[in-house]
Amino acid sequence: MEKSRILIMGAAGRDFHNFNTYFRDNPRYEVVAFTATQIPNIDGRMYPPELAGSLYPKGIPIYPEADLPRLVRELGVQQVIFAYSDVSHEYVMHKAATVIALGVDFRLMGGQATMIKSSKPVVAVTAVRTGSGKSQTTRAVCTALQAMGKKVVAIRHPMPYGNLVAQRVQRFATYADLDEHKCTIEEREEYEPHIDRGIVVYAGVDYEAILRQAEQEADVIVWDGGNNDIPFYKPDLWIVVADPHRPGHELTYYPGEANVRAANVVVINKVDTANYDAVRTVRQNVRAVNPEAIIVEAASPIFVDDPAAIRGKRVLVVEDGPTLTHGEMAYGAGYVAAQRFGAAQIVDPRPYAVASITATYEKYPKTGLILPAMGYGHEQMRDLEVTINNTPCDLVIVGTPIDLTRILSVNHPMQRVRYDLQVIGQPSLEQIIKQFIP
Repeated sequence: MEKSRILIMGAAGRDFHNFNTYFRDNPRYEVVAFTATQIPNIDGRMYPPELAGSLYPKGIPIYPEADLPRLVRELGVQQVIFAYSDVSHEYVMHKAATVIALGVDFRLMGGQATMIKSSKPVVAVTAVRTGSGKSQTTRAVCTALQAMGKKVVAIRHPMPYGNLVAQRVQRFATYADLDEHKCTIEEREEYEPHIDRGIVVYAGVDYEAILRQAEQEADVIVWDGGNNDIPFYKPDLWIVVADPHRPGHELTYYPGEANVRAANVVVINKVDTANYDAVRTVRQNVRAVNPEAIIVEAASPIFVDDPAAIRGKRVLVVEDGPTLTHGEMAYGAGYVAAQRFGAAQIVDPRPYAVASITATYEKYPKTGLILPAMGYGHEQMRDLEVTINNTPCDLVIVGTPIDLTRILSVNHPMQRVRYDLQVIGQPSLEQIIKQFIP
């Protein structure tokens, strides 16, 4: 039987997972290429033969997504798989139109083909959009499970920006593990808060192998989803976080809407800083597509060590990178803290940005006065460090969930902003979890 020739469009996450779970050992298909976007410096690589399996002894090349039309023609592609997330429905259909105009099929893959079943209970936490508050929701879920006496292991959505073979299965229990694996800022933002709570985190590339190892030390697996993707594992409880600062996105983004439709629980976060009409809109939209979902409202109150140190100061605000870039948020917790605690001025870092940080502002102009904490590798982390130190300010307010001073040498005083999920009213997360997890 002739094999169908496949190209997978991705961003070094869902694309590799779809390949590993469905295509890797499937003799009906030949994956001839991946394309990459969203994340800097992930194209121009090879999905290595050590991970690609016996059908791909030379591995599979990874090209820039901009080469897609040429690749379809030159490689005889018959089907294109779209395999990344946090994009509008309109964006997806523009990609579909591009592919279909070339005369080939365009495909989205669902959970039946790609979700792996665990031998342990699984709580999945995903979101409508990047920056909705999924990370603090995941932390709250882990804390609730620990209070129930459960041994919790978190498995994080992939961020394989380095050597893919070395990153096949990664386990993080200490800060030394982060250093050993040369973690980027984006990885540290997700791993450090779990480690601080005594929770082991797994991540990597091969999520079947990751799951089987994690099951050996867990009572419950918590899927810590990223980039509003659907879970890699079949959940026993699926919690989805929605953001009333972006009302309507729960029905207009991929796969955020799919998450809402499939969820057992939808957490409408940030109700303390969103307006009432926006919260009501999100609630109505969720009810319209998933009337059976449990809806929970929550706040994300912010804390700083010394609020008085902010008053009257010229501040540089540094926020979580993905939230500002493909998450399309104009600000985050750092900006809120600057406003709330009386900063005299938010200093514009754009005139002082260098190299890859300048390029980030050019690609994502909506970030405005806020500096995204971009750090997808050593070179970009150095660019971030130089940009921070170049910017004339009295104080740096850091809205990322990690201590940047562990990896950057910053010459200005800093204040970290911390935030945790605070469920309002009932049912509580603990009450909900006990309904689904024995």
